[in-house]
Amino acid sequence: METNATRMCALLVGLPDVSVLAVDDHLAQPIRVHVEQCVDQPASAECGTGAWVKDRPIIELVDLGCFGRPVRLMWHKHRWCCPEPVCPVGSWTGPDPRIAAPRLAMTDRAARWATLQVGRHGRTVAEVARELGCDWHTVNDAVIAYGTPLVEDPARIGQVTAVGLDEVLFARQGPRRTHEWSTTIADVSAGQLLDVIPGRSAAGACGWFDARPSRTAWHAKEVVRSIYDHHDPDLALEFVTRLGADLQDESCPPEVRQLGRTLVRWRRQVAAWHHARVSNGPTEALNNLVKRVKRVAFGFRRFAHYRIRALLYAGRPNWDLLATVTPRWGGMPPCGAAGGVRRQG
Repeated sequence: METNATRMCALLVGLPDVSVLAVDDHLAQPIRVHVEQCVDQPASAECGTGAWVKDRPIIELVDLGCFGRPVRLMWHKHRWCCPEPVCPVGSWTGPDPRIAAPRLAMTDRAARWATLQVGRHGRTVAEVARELGCDWHTVNDAVIAYGTPLVEDPARIGQVTAVGLDEVLFARQGPRRTHEWSTTIADVSAGQLLDVIPGRSAAGACGWFDARPSRTAWHAKEVVRSIYDHHDPDLALEFVTRLGADLQDESCPPEVRQLGRTLVRWRRQVAAWHHARVSNGPTEALNNLVKRVKRVAFGFRRFAHYRIRALLYAGRPNWDLLATVTPRWGGMPPCGAAGGVRRQG
């Protein structure tokens, strides 16, 4: 049992190698916990001279709530400098990814929790932001940074035997509400969303398949909507071909003749079901999950955000990795302010 008051505060804060300096508690405001790192004096990476403390910037980070109150972690960082005037290093700030990732305004533990809430449980970014007492961008930046390595994990996509494609309206952009489309790529056998790509052209889908490892087979031509009683593929193809020709007889109504022409044009795709024995139904079901993400978010303006949110919710990432991943943005910087709110101490 710990009885030292300082140590008890550190245990409650729950961060490694930090000391609690003070706690601010003002009415109708978040609790502000002031901490600093317990670090040894570093040395310059160039000349090896022991560094001096240049100043102590205070970084305000959104943290998990405590006792029903929103919390802010006030991180008193160390900005070091080399005392040697000829040293090219100048000054630097000591990072600690266990407290917070660079360029994020949330603590590491709060960011991982927010990613789980939004990505796995399908909660809205605005809802989580209200619970933490912060703005939308702070939560969304964390979800993108921590969610990107989860959805880009190579082990997320296993052995695929049948792939389904379907187009989904992504957004209506501009004053004329121009439709922006996306294509969902699904493993119809496992019921897993593999990816979401912009546009609805064949070139985009072919490019995605070309970039996949060879173990991911494209059998989309075998994913069809019709099911027949025939069990032999050759017999099924012959049946569809003859049926299409018969329906184009001049004695048939125009609508029936059009159906016949459609069957002839798509006869090989229709008959391909007898090879794969799968349908595009799971792709349609996954589209419903994607549309749920769009609905609770009241739409998206950035495709990258839309893709990450959809894959986190329906792409079956390995959530056990969330506790160990290093946040990254996939080449896109955060939307909100980087590094939190700085206050000079």
